[in-house]
Amino acid sequence: MNWLIVMNKLLLAKSAVAGTFMPVQATEISKQVDNLYGFLVVVSFVSCAILIGGMIYFAVKYKRKTQNDKTAYITHDTRLEVLWSVIPLIVFLLVFAWGWIIYHDMRTMPTNALEIQVTGKQWAWSVDYKNGVKASEVVVPVNRDVKLILASDDVIHSFYVPSFRIKQDAVPGRYTALWFRAEKLGEFHVFCTEYCGTSHSRMLTKLRVVSQADFDKWLTEESDVSGLPLAQRGAKIFQTRACASCHSVDSPVVKVGPSLKARWGTPLNVEDGTTGVFDENYVRESVMLPQQKIAKGFPKPSPMPSFQGQLSEAEMIALIEYIKGLN
Repeated sequence: MNWLIVMNKLLLAKSAVAGTFMPVQATEISKQVDNLYGFLVVVSFVSCAILIGGMIYFAVKYKRKTQNDKTAYITHDTRLEVLWSVIPLIVFLLVFAWGWIIYHDMRTMPTNALEIQVTGKQWAWSVDYKNGVKASEVVVPVNRDVKLILASDDVIHSFYVPSFRIKQDAVPGRYTALWFRAEKLGEFHVFCTEYCGTSHSRMLTKLRVVSQADFDKWLTEESDVSGLPLAQRGAKIFQTRACASCHSVDSPVVKVGPSLKARWGTPLNVEDGTTGVFDENYVRESVMLPQQKIAKGFPKPSPMPSFQGQLSEAEMIALIEYIKGLN
């Protein structure tokens, strides 16, 4: 039983430094995954030591001393053959059972979980709550089961939260799901881990875990935007529609699309050779019909999706007012 005590100490030590060598453990599932991973590391190390150490030991011990030395010719040992076959089999079956239990827990959705719709598109995540709130980040309450229903507007994406040890593909034309129960407050990185185009590496967002009171307050504030000034309303639309993932607003740096910093009222050069002015009509047409007037120097067809039928006229006016204020 000594080896079990040593292994348990190694797993506890690994958990203590998880924040150094691994992303922070923010869910119970992440702890279980790390324990299984630690077990695999320990077993692999022990197996490697036995195999390589044994090879070196036997190569030295039974090295042929002379031409007529017959000590290298030894018969088999049935007990050893049984041991090195049965012990790895037992370990493999243990790992399989352990992994299946964790996988089963990860794929069994809680019945009363908070459901949130998350949609991937090139190259941003759009988050929809049941009360109509839209966001570009996932905000959830701590110590509550949350179920994410994933979809994609274009190609395959993959929603990955390292600190939660969860990952699920978002597939066009169907819905997939995953769940978690966050145990730590804070902000956690979300990545797309399925290559989805030229700006795949920029498809980043945050998952914020807050208290239940802060979550309820956030939902109320986000749903009540009608009383905001026009430009502030436009700023919220710009954020929730993930426009910032492709357009800079605080610098002239070009991302996927043109920077909007100090662009209002400036001359415009279109890819087809025509000219114009960066005004209300151009912004509206670019949002609703992005393939019509592509700015010179940017790829054709434009990777920007059409928001035709997705934005009301009031939302479009607020968005234009916000862009005007970037000058």
